[in-house]
Amino acid sequence: MTTTAPAAPPSADLRSDRRVAWAALVGTSLESYDFYVFAYFSAFFVGPLFFEPLGPVGGTLAAFLGIAVGFVVRPIGAIIFGHLGDRIGRRTTLLWTIGIMGVATGAIGLLPPYAVAGWLGAILLIVLRLVQGLSLGGEWGGAVLLATEHATPKRHAFAAAFPQLGSPIGSILAAALFLLMTSVVSSEAMVEWGWRIPFLTAVPLLLVSLYLRWSIDETPVFKAAAAAAAVPRVPLAQVFAKAPIALVIAVGGALLGIGSYSLMNTYTVNYGVSVLGFSYQDLLIATTIGGLLQLVTIPLFGWWATRIGSARLVAIGAVGTLLIAFPMYFLLQFATFPILVGTMIIGGILPTMSWAGLGGMLADLFPGRFRYSAISIAYSFAAVISGFVPALTLLVGEASAFAWWHPGIVLGVMSLVTAVAAFAATRFVRPIDEI
Repeated sequence: MTTTAPAAPPSADLRSDRRVAWAALVGTSLESYDFYVFAYFSAFFVGPLFFEPLGPVGGTLAAFLGIAVGFVVRPIGAIIFGHLGDRIGRRTTLLWTIGIMGVATGAIGLLPPYAVAGWLGAILLIVLRLVQGLSLGGEWGGAVLLATEHATPKRHAFAAAFPQLGSPIGSILAAALFLLMTSVVSSEAMVEWGWRIPFLTAVPLLLVSLYLRWSIDETPVFKAAAAAAAVPRVPLAQVFAKAPIALVIAVGGALLGIGSYSLMNTYTVNYGVSVLGFSYQDLLIATTIGGLLQLVTIPLFGWWATRIGSARLVAIGAVGTLLIAFPMYFLLQFATFPILVGTMIIGGILPTMSWAGLGGMLADLFPGRFRYSAISIAYSFAAVISGFVPALTLLVGEASAFAWWHPGIVLGVMSLVTAVAAFAATRFVRPIDEI
């Protein structure tokens, strides 16, 4: 079906455009904030408070599994909320995803520890992490479509880059809060009550996001699909029947944008502390500086995507990352803080280019009638694969006696996969307003 939606509202309506952009951005920021808050603070409370009988090693393993479980269920959430987004609308579905995510995040901050309620707190913690993972499976895809399908065809690549700002914003907020709290709150107080604060701060973000999303209209593309009776009964079946190759391309295209965050902000941080001799605070500051730079580069790359196309932008970023993967990790061996910051900045710019173009590229691959399901599933599967990147890099490190180049192998492979997928995606581009 090649029917197109009516033209989006004119860009002169700046107030509406900005409200839509903020509605998309706040949700992705909360998604990123939730991930990093749990990753940064879990060592303080998950093992010691909720899995105390398992001992230090078992408690640490439980903390890591708590992080992983949110990734594993994302494809299920993508199927559920992708179905709803293609059946009942983007706006309504995003109200549910952000509401569920915010409530679950805030509820973690209210859980009773093992000393108070036994295993009940641990069970509830895992349940809430599962709920978060389900809601996150449908959040990113809907946020991207909210931005792109409201924008004019000429501006949709830039609009698609705006929700990508949520990742650096979330990581900056979480890192800043971690640095602040660890400097002013003692370790004993952090274990006793301090760990609750980061989760409870998700509630104000939730309220702002709900307000913004409640105040906007449904996207013109979904309205046109509903008016033309083109809404599929089972969107997921349509994805596999009509666009299986595009789905594979989308997963490959998303790998570097998501996986590079997992490699740089998880494995490289731990590697820098344990092998290279940096302090954890130095590495956190370096990654935060890189995140601040992304607040500038992502919009600039989004503007460039309107000139050359989102898929080409992703391809350029992937090829560039492939070229600098090994030099970047070679420079990290010279353990000075300025080199660390410079490496994080240089090594972050090119993957950021692929990240900035990702939403637009995925949206361009599929027609509007099952676009929500398609891009949510692709993104969530790439996220699941990315969740194993730190463990895979560790295995490569052990096999190579932790040679300086071992993280470059993983980064290079991800870059190559995304580059091939992005070049292939240029042949599957569809109009954003196609139903």
